[in-house]
Amino acid sequence: MKLVQITPGAGGMYCGNCFRDNALVAALRRQGHDTVMVPLYLPMTLDEASTAGDTPTFFGGINVYLDQKLAWYRHAPRWLRALADSPALLRWAAGKTAKTRADDVGELTVSMLQGEQGNQARDLTELTDWLQHLAPVDAVFLSNALLAGFARQLRKQPGGRVVCFLQSEETFLDTMPEPWRTRSWEALRERAADVDLWISPSAYFAGRMSARLGIPADRMRVVPNGIALDGYDRLPERTPRRPGDPLSLGFFARMCPDKGLDLVVEAFIALRRTGKFPRLRLRVGGGCGPGDLAFVEEQKARLKAAGLLDDASFHPNVTREEKIAFYASCDVLSVPSRMSESFGLYLIESLAAGTPLVQPSVVGFPEILEATGGGVLAGPNTAAALVAALEPLLLNPARLHELGRTGKAAVFADYSDEAMARRMVAVLAPETVSGTRRSAVAA
Repeated sequence: MKLVQITPGAGGMYCGNCFRDNALVAALRRQGHDTVMVPLYLPMTLDEASTAGDTPTFFGGINVYLDQKLAWYRHAPRWLRALADSPALLRWAAGKTAKTRADDVGELTVSMLQGEQGNQARDLTELTDWLQHLAPVDAVFLSNALLAGFARQLRKQPGGRVVCFLQSEETFLDTMPEPWRTRSWEALRERAADVDLWISPSAYFAGRMSARLGIPADRMRVVPNGIALDGYDRLPERTPRRPGDPLSLGFFARMCPDKGLDLVVEAFIALRRTGKFPRLRLRVGGGCGPGDLAFVEEQKARLKAAGLLDDASFHPNVTREEKIAFYASCDVLSVPSRMSESFGLYLIESLAAGTPLVQPSVVGFPEILEATGGGVLAGPNTAAALVAALEPLLLNPARLHELGRTGKAAVFADYSDEAMARRMVAVLAPETVSGTRRSAVAA
């Protein structure tokens, strides 16, 4: 099959969508499919080799911004726009990007969702013109629903269908101020009809977004995310801890309120205050940009006030090797996210290292823990509920070890990048391969 993956880069930040898309493209290529990665906005920051190669970056972040702010720039000479798209300038822009805030980019989001009718219409034409040299293709993958505005124009390309992934867009759109929240959802609902097939990483999120966007059941499929297992497969076999041994409670995600780091810190302090776990340590890892530093310092201040700062360690913006070692160093991990998570790559990363999970019974977490058997549910998303779920596990290290073994086996069997790629190919029916755009899709 000939496939195209279109993925926005997040500049200097790690991005779960980028990891997923990059792993998918690499696995599809290994399985013999001619797959092209097309980056958007800013360079992708990854902890593994990029699959983009020498493909140019379209919708360069500087041009997109200027198109939105300056009407005359939409007709600027090609040389000026090419200068703004130079790798050096995009790297500079990436270094200035600490966080994309939903409440700052509402107008731009609506414009992008309007596709060929938006302020970035010229950028979209440049992308579709470039894609002509790849035609015909069997499918064009859009990384997330915020790119659905591309679909109408892309469907004019020869060959295959437009497939759009769902990846936690709900929280981003719902946190926008009005009128942009309402306008964004309206634009997305309208453009959802232009997408041939939607892919959700969980049944939970498929149901939510089908209802909110009016997507018919025959145009929605569930394909769980997968990760590259290289490195995880070289970890030594864990030996069970004994009661009384030192244990580590881990958190690995972006260090921000949305991911619930403060809840884990509160739970850790409460567990230590019980007197039952004098050797329990807290390990915090994940992305931390300039916009997150104040929040992280608040958590350190709470730990210091409790006399526990020396029993906690923080590991921001680690390499892939450091990330795998981090997961392996934890005995149990919890990321009590407050977002409407579509999946949570950190869950299967943790399990791939043999580290079990304690998660609140919200969003798609019950679905993943049931499928993997790699953890327990804590009920409501509160620090008190986390403590109630963690305490009996920490008192029973053998149970932790068994949950970790079960979860690791499930991830290696069903949540690898190879498994994800095979499932993606399976949902593209033979009729799609032959170029029929709106044929039936295999379940």
